Amino acid sequence: MHRSIRAVAGIGACAVLLTGCAFGGGGGAAATSDPDEEVTLTFQSLAFQDATIQATQDIVDTWNADHPETQVEVVQGSWDNVHDQLVTQFQGGEAPDIIHNEASDMTGFAQDGYLADLSPYLSDDVVDSVGEGLWESVTIGDAVFAAPTVMQSYVVFANTAMFEEAGVEVPTGDELSWDALREAAQQLTADGRFGVGWGLRQPTAAFMNLGLGFDGTYFDVADDGSATIDVGEGELAVPEAVHAMAYDDASLDPVTLTQSGGDVLPGFLGGQYGMYVGGSYLAQQIADSAPEGFEWTVLPPLAGSAGGVQGTSPQTLSVPAESEHADRAAEFIDFFMQPENLAAIGQGDCLIPASEPARADLASATEGQTGWTEMLASGETLEAAPFQLASGYPQWKDQYATPLFQQYLANAITLEELQQQLADGWEQVG
Repeated sequence: MHRSIRAVAGIGACAVLLTGCAFGGGGGAAATSDPDEEVTLTFQSLAFQDATIQATQDIVDTWNADHPETQVEVVQGSWDNVHDQLVTQFQGGEAPDIIHNEASDMTGFAQDGYLADLSPYLSDDVVDSVGEGLWESVTIGDAVFAAPTVMQSYVVFANTAMFEEAGVEVPTGDELSWDALREAAQQLTADGRFGVGWGLRQPTAAFMNLGLGFDGTYFDVADDGSATIDVGEGELAVPEAVHAMAYDDASLDPVTLTQSGGDVLPGFLGGQYGMYVGGSYLAQQIADSAPEGFEWTVLPPLAGSAGGVQGTSPQTLSVPAESEHADRAAEFIDFFMQPENLAAIGQGDCLIPASEPARADLASATEGQTGWTEMLASGETLEAAPFQLASGYPQWKDQYATPLFQQYLANAITLEELQQQLADGWEQVG
């Protein structure tokens, strides 16, 4: 990936978006600041946990102390409304100089010409530290519209005391197959308690990202963002497994399928569920909320027929195309991407750094702490999910995929009906 990023350095601001809009339109990406001019850049951060807010501020403070000519000011944003807020900001020409979001949401803004090409500015060390698969999630053609920072993986949390009580061995090793998960769930289900609780009120991301473990890519995406859909056995493997545990085995509490991950957490901490599936970030909430003496761990990464690979939409940092100081904003992003900084952000949110050196730093910092070895292991197989660059994906997800998956999990439609209607929905969007 290093070569493809560097290949555009000579044409920087002349790179063309696939939509026909100039990448970095308006001259912002090409503009370089007078090095003697003192400027203040706004950094819209979405950090929400106390440890990550502090880690972000520490990074900014260190930068500001060393760069009196380029000060950075943190502006707090929210994951709840960041998309709508950015639409308004871009249309009004008031976008912050540095934008924190995630790759799948920023793709549309890049395709519409709102984001600068960062490829001329990122250092070799930063480029080489992040795997090619992750760079693909933030690249259109040869232009890089964001830098990937941290990622979430889906993991299985286990109440080890419940395993011991049931006489069930806690799974170990490099991977946890879905069959092994299902078997353990059945063994743990007894006396009104379930083997698994899984908050799947918004199931689409979990099903599609975990589907890569069965070679379930859903979309074949062309360079211009157009895509064709294919909903086959691999794409349906995860929802089918969840449905079977809930309705065939009665080992997964079906009530949790209508709840969020946070809604299910009290049941896990209260001994209602032997296992709890969710984003790795929930480890921080477990550590903070668990009652005294609660014994838990993270099981090996879930693996399908294609192994433990998962899709991910990494959190990212971007620069608006209209920024008057794109070079300085990109320089700050390069600093933010240094291993010690990404390790601190990852530890604060229980997320996995996008760069290999940062993962190594985090492994050293968390050695012996519950769950980190397994969570970091899951990060080794994270890659860009194909659906992220499909034009129309957000609309299809909201209007078709999510309600259809919800209906299937409510046992209101069959697997065959789910398969057909997911494809039909894409035809409507495409």
